[in-house]
Amino acid sequence: MTARLHVDALEDPDGAADAAVEALLAGEVVLLPTDTVYGLAALPGDERAMDELFAVKGRSTAAPVAVLCTDVRQAASLVAVQDEPALRAVGERWWPGPLTLVLPRREGVELHLGEPAATVGLRVPDHPLVRAIAERVGPVAATSANRHGEPTVVTADEAILALPGVRVIIDEGALEGRASTVIDATTQPWRVLREGPLPADEIVAAGQPRLL
Repeated sequence: MTARLHVDALEDPDGAADAAVEALLAGEVVLLPTDTVYGLAALPGDERAMDELFAVKGRSTAAPVAVLCTDVRQAASLVAVQDEPALRAVGERWWPGPLTLVLPRREGVELHLGEPAATVGLRVPDHPLVRAIAERVGPVAATSANRHGEPTVVTADEAILALPGVRVIIDEGALEGRASTVIDATTQPWRVLREGPLPADEIVAAGQPRLL
């Protein structure tokens, strides 16, 4: 088995970012801290890496993976042109933060995130390390770092036990945040898919069309 690379992001944030970037560009699955929980990350345009991410997670591609972006601009580049205004209006208010917004995917954007292939779940995390990584490698696919159907882990060591196949570990100590609020913005009215730290009803209301 290839030796595991375990980097302490609290002691060496620059080294942690460099290690994650190198691993992601090499097609590896990486354990990353976020502003909510630890995540399994890979580049969404790399089909082999995404297959590995789903295998490590023990999850079917019928359950799609979200994408972490460096800012609203990067997120907007992945959604259908007609939906950019809605994303910017909501994203500029609640991002960076624990909000995942599901929108129609821009035509021609090939991402291996699972089904449905016509949508994309987007988030700009309130975590400088993750945003710095996404600025360097582009949007990063991420899902919580636990086996599908099992409890969310709190520490990197717990993640290693649950997911022994992951080689690159970015460790930031204990993370006990809540998973993000998830809003389906592909329909009118918008729908709450998962309650989370942010006010779902307020976000849904912000996405409703205005009467002229």
